[in-house]
Amino acid sequence: MRRFFPSFLLSLLSLLCFSPYAAIANASADSISDSRSDYHEQLILRPLPLSALLASFNFRSNTSLSAFEAHNFRFFPRSLGQILEHAGTRELHLRFSLGRWDAESWGARPWNGAREGGTGVEMWAWLEADTDEEADHKWLTLTNALSGLFCASLNFIDSTRTTRPVMSFQPEGNHIDANATNMHLLYGVLPHEVVCTENLTPFLKLLPCKGKAGIASLLDGHKLFDSSWQTMAIDIRPVCPEDGECVLQIEQSIDMVLDIDRSKRPRDNPIPRPPPAHDIKCNTSKPYHAHDTCFPTDSAANQDWSLSHIFGRPIKGTCPLTDPTVSPVCIQVPDSRIVFASEGAIEKKNPDQASRCFEFPAENDFDMFLPAPETQDGSVVVEHLVKPETPLLYAERSFTGHGQERGGVQTILRNPSPDQEVEFIYMESLPWFMRIYLHTISARVDGQPGKADSLIQEVYYRPAVDRARGTQLEVRMTVPPASTVFLTYDFEKSILRYTEYPPDANRGFDVAAAVITILNKDKSSGSGSGNSRFAAYNLRTTTLLCNLPTPDFSMPYNVIIFTSTAIALAFGGMFNILVRRFVAANEGPENGLKKGVDKLKAKLAGVLKRKGSAPAVTAEEKKAE
Repeated sequence: MRRFFPSFLLSLLSLLCFSPYAAIANASADSISDSRSDYHEQLILRPLPLSALLASFNFRSNTSLSAFEAHNFRFFPRSLGQILEHAGTRELHLRFSLGRWDAESWGARPWNGAREGGTGVEMWAWLEADTDEEADHKWLTLTNALSGLFCASLNFIDSTRTTRPVMSFQPEGNHIDANATNMHLLYGVLPHEVVCTENLTPFLKLLPCKGKAGIASLLDGHKLFDSSWQTMAIDIRPVCPEDGECVLQIEQSIDMVLDIDRSKRPRDNPIPRPPPAHDIKCNTSKPYHAHDTCFPTDSAANQDWSLSHIFGRPIKGTCPLTDPTVSPVCIQVPDSRIVFASEGAIEKKNPDQASRCFEFPAENDFDMFLPAPETQDGSVVVEHLVKPETPLLYAERSFTGHGQERGGVQTILRNPSPDQEVEFIYMESLPWFMRIYLHTISARVDGQPGKADSLIQEVYYRPAVDRARGTQLEVRMTVPPASTVFLTYDFEKSILRYTEYPPDANRGFDVAAAVITILNKDKSSGSGSGNSRFAAYNLRTTTLLCNLPTPDFSMPYNVIIFTSTAIALAFGGMFNILVRRFVAANEGPENGLKKGVDKLKAKLAGVLKRKGSAPAVTAEEKKAE
């Protein structure tokens, strides 16, 4: 790998300044954003409405570029570093995601969506290559190597699933030559990939303590993949501080939304059963509340839980290699809530009065208990909850139309701000068998059709090539304040060859989630990318399931069987005519059975003949005897 050129930019700070976790990050220690810290880890817990809990695991390792180029790996994983060097990767982002984030109930996404991916596997990277063909070759090398490292199907990201975004992604690292012609951005996605424990195990092996100590000891495949929503992220980028040597930084993140009731269910009794009547927490403020009528409360503020109940185990001390100035565990609850911790733990409340962090000895196990608040009527108490932050944009996407020939896509974009418009880039990475009618792309404001002309500002469209590349669509547009915009377009469905259908062809084909990058108009990007704005918020829509015309797969087999039978009959008759000689029955050679029968008849005839020719015995001879 060639040397990363330094520049004065810390893109991580630009993300944290808009993140809901900024208060915790600033209060914990300055070393969280200090790239000179070799390794640190932190767990952030945030209770959510509807009896949910958001757990965000963050691990960050740094290595100097001089040590990396000298193959001196300490905290940076050697297995991943050798792959990056061989493939000429300048910056890498990898996502494994499952589930759906409920923005209406849970609010803004963690880390402003910067570490979130669409359902399945999502990957994009900046590669160093002189030509597009060389970049494609290195991209193929990178995907195949990472496929083996993470036990995923990344090797299926071929040319039909790879695009080259123009407006949607910008480098997060410090690249002074980000506009150079030898920097190539490639993006690939596998929406049908099933994320499982086989992907979590390689993820933990990249950590210095391998999940044996520290907050990583809580990560269990049964809990992670039983969550309502989860994403695993790996980000590798060069970071250049003001007064130090540039470092290569790897950041690993796991965010999951756990259902408290389901997580507290014992593993030996996983079948859900209704709780006893005396254990149900009722909202007594309802007018219809009675001794036989209960309206259950649905807020996590009225739930009591502990780490050992949620994850099945406490935290096994701290990783001895982590930065001691960073608090390992933080929780976002108001100061009015009481939080109990294990003996020896030190509680530090942050100035925002909505979060606190805990420090504990490295050799002690740590457990934390959040009791239910005391309420008189069982109603939801607002001051016992940290109100979720309202996202900058709500997005929903679905198919329209009917039939097997044509269809349409409709994306509903809602701006909750009453006085600020939202500018963003909407990117679709579609399979080649969805052929877009570009002239049908339109955007309209709900209830205000006159504003439709000024919504779409720029469109980048790269048409698909059958069985060679997919469709790429990027739209730069705005949504007025307190408005709902409908973005729609039509497409045509192609008919595939019967060998191109998967085994579950009647299920349909997964269409990757749309990537929405919201831009901040107040600050320049500073990355030299040619884009005058940088990303302030990211989100993905849900994936879609496209039904294509499916042939009757039994017909080829029927034809094969019928043809084989006809050929066998014709060949068998022709073969008999060519190799057999037809003669009369008496001219043919005697077979073994007939010869044996004839011998038996001859023997019987001889015996009978001898008995018939023997001389008769007279009476005198019998008397003499």
